[in-house]
Amino acid sequence: MRRFAPALTLLVAACATRPEQPPPPTPQPIVTPSPPSRSSLLGLTANDLVQRFGNPALQVREGASLKLQFRRRGCVLDAYLYAPPTGGVQRVEHVDTRWPSGQDADQVACLTALESP
Repeated sequence: MRRFAPALTLLVAACATRPEQPPPPTPQPIVTPSPPSRSSLLGLTANDLVQRFGNPALQVREGASLKLQFRRRGCVLDAYLYAPPTGGVQRVEHVDTRWPSGQDADQVACLTALESP
């Protein structure tokens, strides 16, 4: 029986389960901020725009619509706000960006110029 004890011990040890290893950590995706875009302004209120760009250089009311113009570093942004048909707060529905000469400006570059201090 003594001869079988070491063999029996090895047999029992072979049947034992291995302790679970924790799974390797999953790499976190690198999140890069997306550049500002025209669509990021759609739906904003006048207060949202003022918080983002400061006071407008020009404010024009036409009926129920509002145009806010922001100018900085050679870029001009015109944001057009309209109230929903059912009433409520005016929100941006259209945005134009241009150079002071009137020529169209790249919207991402213009928004970046407006947002930089």
